Amino acid sequence: MKRKGFTLVELLVVIAIIGMLVGLLLPAVQQAREAARQMQCSNHLRQLGLAALNHESTNRHFPTGGWFWYWIGDPDRGFGKDQPGCWTFTLLPFLEQNGLFQQASDGDPHTVTAEQKAAAQIVLETPLSVFHCPSRRAVKTYPLSSDMTTHSYNFTPGTTIARTDFAGNWGSQQNVPQGAKTPASLEEAKTMNAKNTWETTTQSGIIYRRSVVRMGEISDGTTNTYLLGEKYLQNDHYETGKGGGDNEGLHCGGVDDNHRVCYYVSPTVNTRPYQDRAGFTAHYHFGSSHSATFGMTMCDGSVQRITYAIDAELHQYLGDRSDRTPASIPQ
Repeated sequence: MKRKGFTLVELLVVIAIIGMLVGLLLPAVQQAREAARQMQCSNHLRQLGLAALNHESTNRHFPTGGWFWYWIGDPDRGFGKDQPGCWTFTLLPFLEQNGLFQQASDGDPHTVTAEQKAAAQIVLETPLSVFHCPSRRAVKTYPLSSDMTTHSYNFTPGTTIARTDFAGNWGSQQNVPQGAKTPASLEEAKTMNAKNTWETTTQSGIIYRRSVVRMGEISDGTTNTYLLGEKYLQNDHYETGKGGGDNEGLHCGGVDDNHRVCYYVSPTVNTRPYQDRAGFTAHYHFGSSHSATFGMTMCDGSVQRITYAIDAELHQYLGDRSDRTPASIPQ
């Protein structure tokens, strides 16, 4: 009597076919997962754009870029030029994070106490998913830059810090100035106000040092001007922050970690966007970990996926709020 069953050859053929099917299926699954992550990233950019528009509606200007990375946000100093923290901090109340925004408040905008500095450390060490791209890295704290342990004017540095994958649009300047005069105390800031000795370079973007850009100043049109977007990073330094433009904190003012530029000088000297890569430092460029495109929020709150192959000169025009050069995102 014959037994029914598979021969060894038949079994091996079936296993091989299953292996081939799995091999064909896995890339499709990975592609679907990346598409979902990219959609989530765009949703975060949309939330930030809506928060920025609510900020503009409430305060009559877009969020400021703050002072310099020696300072983080101080809730007692409001939302304009006197706010030392960057746009990520001043958007907190418009992202249902008012408790975190008020964490270091004592009601006195003219002093910085030890208690305030300790509370500010909590703010620095609180990661928020809305400031992260899920394709890039986890929502967690990362190692603190050693520079911040010696330059911390209104916060107590710990060992870790929250970071962001997004940056405000500084404009079409050739870089984010690193050597600007920065007050070492609130008293010195008061003196700089009285003597008008702050950095006076006119910037062309939306969010930069001590910016108070109003909707009416965007003469190129809100649909054709960058507000903020994904920033380029070295993918071999996502954890360390040592790859350029990522070593300071989420709420530090006026630094390339939280701001990027769109300048164009020539076909070889510009800040065209890049996809993240290892071993290539680009402090001032927009970009992302996604293939083919990166996300930018426009000044009307819309989110656009933009190709890395965008013309570098057009990229500059989209970063300038009032260059009076017609520019629109290629479809």
